[in-house]
Amino acid sequence: MRTDGKLDYLELPALELPGTKAFYTAAFGWAFQDYGPSYAAFDEGLDGGFDSDPEKSAAPLPILYAQDLEAMQVRVETAGGQIVRPIYAFPGGRRFHFRDPSGNELAVWSEAG
Repeated sequence: MRTDGKLDYLELPALELPGTKAFYTAAFGWAFQDYGPSYAAFDEGLDGGFDSDPEKSAAPLPILYAQDLEAMQVRVETAGGQIVRPIYAFPGGRRFHFRDPSGNELAVWSEAG
């Protein structure tokens, strides 16, 4: 159910839509609904947080989840993603950052274990 004031949608640029869709399908199993030749929607869940660390990028950082972080990093690389920050620990878990084929930076996290 949609609620007033809740994050509801995340829109990312895609320099080359078919390749971007192929990447997210191969790496994460996403499905898409096409709305014309230049837009494809996804429905894959959303939570969020704010980071005020001045050393970090000012751009939004979508973060995905993986039960097996190492296996997911291999999937991302195999699908054509570029690892920009290898797996590292942070309070509450571990994660890595990557760029998709359109240059968007995202991260994948897992609980510490």
